[in-house]
Amino acid sequence: IYVVFFYFISSEERHLRANDREYNLSFMYANNAIKTSKYNVFTFLPLNLFEQFQRLANAYFVFLLILQLIPQISSLSWFTTVVPLLLVLSITLAKDLSDDITRHKNDKHVNNRKVEVLINGELKSEKWMNVQVGDIVKLENNEFVTADLLLLSSSEPLNLIYIETAELDGTLIKYTISILYISGEVRCEPPNNRLDKFTGTLTVRGETFALDNERILLRGCTLRNTEWCFGLVVFGGPDTKLMQNSGKSIFKRTSIDHLMNFLVMFIFGFLAFLCTILSIGNGIWEYKEGNSFITFLPRADGANASLSAFLTFWSYVIILNTVVPISLYVSVEILRLGNSYFIDWDCKMYHVKSNTPAQARTTTLNEELGQIKYIFSDKTGTLTQNIMTFNRCSINGKSYGEVVDFAGQRVEVTEKTEKIDFSWNSLADPKFCFHDHKLVEAVKSGSPEVRAFFRLLALCHTVMAEEKTEGELFYQAQSPDEGALVTAARNFGFVFRSRTPETISLVEMGVPTTYELLAVLDFNNVRKRMSVIVRNPEGKLTLYCKGADTIIFERLHPLSSKLMEVTTEHLNEYAGEGLRTLALAYKDLDEDKFEEWKERHHEASTSLEDREAKLDAIYEEIEKDLLLLGASAVEDKLQDGVPQTIEQLAKADIKIWVLTGDKQETAENIGYSCNMLREEMKEIFIVASNTAEEVREELPPIEKSRFLGKKSQVVEDEKVNGEYGLVINGHSLAFALQKDMQLELLRTACMCQAVICCRVTPLQKAQVVELVKKHKKAVTLAIGDGANDVSMIKTAHIGVGISGQEGMQAVLSSDFSFAQFRYLQRLLLVHGRWSYLRMCKFLRYFFYKNFTFTFVHFWYAFFCGFSAQTVYDEWFITLYNLIYAALPVIGLSLFDQDVNDRWSFQYPQLYAPGQLNQYFSKMAFARILLHSCYSSLILFFVPWAAMCDTVRDDGKDIADYQSFALLAQTCLLIVVSVQLGLDTYYWTAVSQFFLWGSLSVYFAVTFTMYSNGMYLIFTSSFPFIGTARNSLNQPNIWLTIFLTTILCILPVVAKRFLFIQLKPTINDKVRHKARQAKAVPPPAPRKVPRRRISTRRSGYAFSHARGYGDLVTSGRFLRIPVKTRSALFPHTDTPVADSTPQTYRTIYEGLQMCLD
Repeated sequence: IYVVFFYFISSEERHLRANDREYNLSFMYANNAIKTSKYNVFTFLPLNLFEQFQRLANAYFVFLLILQLIPQISSLSWFTTVVPLLLVLSITLAKDLSDDITRHKNDKHVNNRKVEVLINGELKSEKWMNVQVGDIVKLENNEFVTADLLLLSSSEPLNLIYIETAELDGTLIKYTISILYISGEVRCEPPNNRLDKFTGTLTVRGETFALDNERILLRGCTLRNTEWCFGLVVFGGPDTKLMQNSGKSIFKRTSIDHLMNFLVMFIFGFLAFLCTILSIGNGIWEYKEGNSFITFLPRADGANASLSAFLTFWSYVIILNTVVPISLYVSVEILRLGNSYFIDWDCKMYHVKSNTPAQARTTTLNEELGQIKYIFSDKTGTLTQNIMTFNRCSINGKSYGEVVDFAGQRVEVTEKTEKIDFSWNSLADPKFCFHDHKLVEAVKSGSPEVRAFFRLLALCHTVMAEEKTEGELFYQAQSPDEGALVTAARNFGFVFRSRTPETISLVEMGVPTTYELLAVLDFNNVRKRMSVIVRNPEGKLTLYCKGADTIIFERLHPLSSKLMEVTTEHLNEYAGEGLRTLALAYKDLDEDKFEEWKERHHEASTSLEDREAKLDAIYEEIEKDLLLLGASAVEDKLQDGVPQTIEQLAKADIKIWVLTGDKQETAENIGYSCNMLREEMKEIFIVASNTAEEVREELPPIEKSRFLGKKSQVVEDEKVNGEYGLVINGHSLAFALQKDMQLELLRTACMCQAVICCRVTPLQKAQVVELVKKHKKAVTLAIGDGANDVSMIKTAHIGVGISGQEGMQAVLSSDFSFAQFRYLQRLLLVHGRWSYLRMCKFLRYFFYKNFTFTFVHFWYAFFCGFSAQTVYDEWFITLYNLIYAALPVIGLSLFDQDVNDRWSFQYPQLYAPGQLNQYFSKMAFARILLHSCYSSLILFFVPWAAMCDTVRDDGKDIADYQSFALLAQTCLLIVVSVQLGLDTYYWTAVSQFFLWGSLSVYFAVTFTMYSNGMYLIFTSSFPFIGTARNSLNQPNIWLTIFLTTILCILPVVAKRFLFIQLKPTINDKVRHKARQAKAVPPPAPRKVPRRRISTRRSGYAFSHARGYGDLVTSGRFLRIPVKTRSALFPHTDTPVADSTPQTYRTIYEGLQMCLD
């Protein structure tokens, strides 16, 4: 066995040789190792510090440290800056190190997986990372696919392999190429991210054959229900299509981070402005008054007023640096870390069945969860379980599937509802559930219509049956729809047992019956139906047809008109419940007419020109005058709570876009099931064109576009009359994303309540997200479970991975992960909203307390000759942000909540302020600045006026600098503590302890530092000897503190009272209701499912693909006797009935016939 491949190192094609590592390594192809980590041992420290110093504030504090080392301008010790800076850098270093160690562990786990490789004619176990391009590898059942492989051979008797692509969106069934006949050369494309495309050629014995995507097995898949297969590595590691679609890791920052950067820039300018004013004041003072002090404050040689003003500028830069406190960043990191732990610890987001907790995989994006405006969701595995169940049916005008009580009232089906006992059928599927006993009774009583209904389901399909042990059937279904219908027929006594190219074998009510299969009239997107023509054992010819009801009804015989009216009512009822419906009909055929039709069919099928059109015309001839049997309805099972979650998020004014690789009909149907698309919508626009001009025409003309700024081209939100939906397929999307059309697409999509993009590639998903990010002032979130969602997850502001599935690529690339889509509402409406609220409160309060602290210095400068003297004790300056005012604000930021989680769910509208940046913005910052300015004026001038010319009660003077400094700083700390109390909505024991504890620590430290003992031990460091006991024992001092607090707080209380009375916010209203309820909101009334009549009905087998009629009649899948190979493992709970198959043909067969 020797295979020669050529691999050109060019932008066009590749070369490689099988089992020739020396040749392949000469081209330096990427091996199969992957790397998702950011750092290594040598790059971690420099690269991480480089990233941290991209924060302007960190660079600013390094500059400040340099200034403090200059004695001529520094009035503060250098350690006041070094210690907090090192603390900030260390915390961030530790956090980033922990995150990257986790990524290294994940990479190591994947790279060290074992696989068998064919080396020198022997199978040897190798680590994945050591696999090279050109190696032949052997995979066994339930193993992950090592790399992108060219399929060579399989254990399956039907020459198939079954692949679960949990990481690649969908499930595939593939033909393989026998390794015994391959000997030649292959040319193939270079690495790319196209999951649905592969181009190459194979030259065998002088003949050249085409290679396409049908023969490539992609990394990220899992081998299922196949004992073994061999494949040749075409792309490895970073060159695989999975990794090519992963996209680059993006350093994500929240909108608050960006706002803080802007504010820091403003604060720098504002600081320079304040320092300039004070330095000018110093120059004027030195020029006019300085000479009076030369006697006891001599100047250095060459010093003058100008030099003094210059040095004073930098001195005040140091003193006023608290307007940008470095403790802000320490506190932000602690706050984000704490809120991340709350997500990890939330038992209500823990999925018991899969033992999967929620996980905050990053600690820097929590508050962004409270500002989401657009959600981009995958469908399969995210919204749906991709499991179909047979729910309802209409047979001969009678509807089955409802459960009613003795009074004839409909009963809701639950897990406790009695199920039908199928023990009478030894071949029944034990996992099948149905609750309407009338249907079983009708089958057992011999109703001809009911039996004909299930006979049709058992015959009209392309399902393949496996029976590896006697009586244990396992269906390999091309689509989940077909698997569900055939399984239903199986349980009701019409068991599809096996097939050959010429026959279909059933077991009808325990009696083996074989039908001769004469023709398969296959499904395609235009026909939207499928038919089979069979001859029963008595020789009777019958055509059985199933398909979209609108298509079937057009072809019915007039005798079925009354039955059609009744069935239409049932179909409307089923579609109104979100079920996927099919109409079923049959027709008895005349032998002579059939033979004539068969000859014309043969001519059409062998025609070289317009074969498809001729076949469709032939099919139309025989598929008419049908007799209606009834209709079926299957449910595409959504994940638990999906419709309710989408409804809640919609009430929060969050728009959800579904980006899926599924067919348009499937995506539409799920849209209706999830309540994204509704009958009440004014119109649902379908964009499915093949040219740019057609796409432009199909984009709905709803008013002219408006943009905010020609340069930025930010698309405004526009109000429209009525609700609209938009469905666009991937081909049309490719045109719509072009530069000349993308803004029109975005404008249209943003005016629609629901947007569904189907048949999209992973790259297109990322492009759609990027389009919204770029041209909308909105925060985006992407959620998915497969590798095809990785690019979208990395592109969005927030990426969420659905964990607990086979595929973990999405989780590894996500910022947050959990097991079920329904947990998204708790993540956003509770944790996200609380995190945003807490962060905004934290920033408002932090800037307030620090601006107030700093402005007092500014006012004091006018009374100290602009000498850069501090108004507070140096130890108070050092400890103010590290101890006294640090813990209370952290307590507020970790535990505060305006209302509890139940009220948050009951009023999703509480989420809206975060989307509008109402809690913290540039305007809010300006209000904080004015509030701080007012408070600082009170805090300086009231104590100053109270102490001016004041004496103690014993007549001694207390109007000294030290007493004033103590009074000012005590007033400041009490005022900011009271302000914190006013801002706290939710008091906890920890909050109380932090607040009262900080005040207690302040007084304890003050009395200790101002004591005689500290002065005697460290005379120069503690000069305020006796100040505390001499000042704080005076009643007028405490009266001043009380008066100052009242004057600072009174305007805040008055403003809040007036706004709550005259202009209450949604938060004010809900908090008022919560206080009235005193506890928790009453439970929401139980919603009874509404039965609605729908004009929209589902079409046939939405995930069905074309080409399987030829497959089942060709005999190509029966080369090896069924019993020659046994299963390696017994079948597990991975039903292939949940599959979405794709055919694979041999190279030689590819020359003989053309499959779609």
